[in-house]
Amino acid sequence: MCVEPTTALLIASTASSAIQYQQGKEQQKARFEAQKRQNEIARRNALQRYASEQLKIRQVAKQSSQKGFEASLKARKARAEFVTTAGSAGIALSGSTNALLNDFYRTEGNYKASLARNLDINVSQFERNLEAIQFGQEAQSTYVQPPNPAMLFASSALNVANTYYGLEFQKEQAGLLSNTQKKNSQNSINNFQTTPSVIA
Repeated sequence: MCVEPTTALLIASTASSAIQYQQGKEQQKARFEAQKRQNEIARRNALQRYASEQLKIRQVAKQSSQKGFEASLKARKARAEFVTTAGSAGIALSGSTNALLNDFYRTEGNYKASLARNLDINVSQFERNLEAIQFGQEAQSTYVQPPNPAMLFASSALNVANTYYGLEFQKEQAGLLSNTQKKNSQNSINNFQTTPSVIA
């Protein structure tokens, strides 16, 4: 049995489309998995950086608190020493000695205020760093597009149909009968032969 060239080309086109469909489907799956891996890497990276920043701010806050505590102890010790020295020397706490004692309180207050300002600056920087980490994660993440085999199949089927109708059009342009025209001719011949002749 001889296969018509159009049929052979159509079979080849169908086989090619089937192979392309399978390859496209595998590529879509691989791309989807790569996108998911990229997003997971970005998420883990962000979590690690969040943890690092949180540890850093906790350490800074603890250090600031420790410095404040040490400053309070040092100031109390200095005031107690001043009062004890003044009392043992028989000096009554008067205006100038009270001013000197108030200077201890002012120095302690200024130091604690400075610690608080520095901690506020560090907390603000911490918050900006968290925002930068979130932005970085979003920048590293990719849009996840799940595989769409139905659309891929439809595209392959349309490619086969396009090949078939393209071949039919080429036949008509060359002055040859297309498959549809051949079938119509064959049907009309069959209808003519099955109709009884009426001779009048």
